[in-house]
Amino acid sequence: MEIHYLTKINYFSVLEANPYIYKIHCFEKNISEIIPQLKSENFDFVIDLHHNIRSSFIRFQLRKPSASFNKLNVEKWLLVNFKINRLPNIHIVDRYMETLKTLDIQNDNKGLDYFIPAKDEVNIQILPIEFHNGYIGFVIGGTHATKRLPDEKIISICKRINAPIILLGGKEDYLIAEKIAHPDIVGMCYNACGKYNINQSASLVRQATKIITHDTGLMHIAAAFKKDIISVWGNTIPEFGMSPYMAGKNSKIVEVKGLSCRPCSKLGFEKCPKRHFNCMNLIDEEEIASP
Repeated sequence: MEIHYLTKINYFSVLEANPYIYKIHCFEKNISEIIPQLKSENFDFVIDLHHNIRSSFIRFQLRKPSASFNKLNVEKWLLVNFKINRLPNIHIVDRYMETLKTLDIQNDNKGLDYFIPAKDEVNIQILPIEFHNGYIGFVIGGTHATKRLPDEKIISICKRINAPIILLGGKEDYLIAEKIAHPDIVGMCYNACGKYNINQSASLVRQATKIITHDTGLMHIAAAFKKDIISVWGNTIPEFGMSPYMAGKNSKIVEVKGLSCRPCSKLGFEKCPKRHFNCMNLIDEEEIASP
């Protein structure tokens, strides 16, 4: 069986080393540019994991047997707006697997995979000597502000951790990471934000003793490596089905339960709609920092 994968060009690096993918098809902006190439492959079956207008357009153009992922948008809307939980207690990975039933493909129950190209493996011996014998990875980034701990909260947590810390994130996180990693703020703290590509960051995650993270892509990569993960949740909730999948046995979820306003979105906002941001401001710092 040949597995082909369609994605945006900027996500190619996430998939490039995956030995199970026969061919990766990429587009930049306009999906129409890739349609002739996809048609030439003459696929037997199309799996639509996005189930949006664009992916539906692709299925229509290819005119092949297909299966689509059920995004449960109505159930999520009810939970966000009326706090009525009709969501099944099933992780999104297992829900993705349901689209493969027609092909008689079963979950091997071994968790996620992530493959790092050899060129992107990071030799931690090039880091400061304090990090050569182990460190905690702290993923401080996040797509939306309401999914991220306030800067002061991150600093307070780092000060409580008695171990070397590597801060992970994108270029947009570099300045706050510089502030946190300043010797006068947090000792034994290294700013890796924006210095490494996604696969190199994954290599740092793989070599960490533990990962502290918001709901991010690196959280799922850490789960693929079976790391012990402390995942911190703000305006979104694990019940949406996006918690770390089959992570290390000592993993835990840290959240503020019982808030009447939570979840306020299935994605996130740039600021708290209620202005108090209690879903993050009330997070127990000691629960995150404790061994």
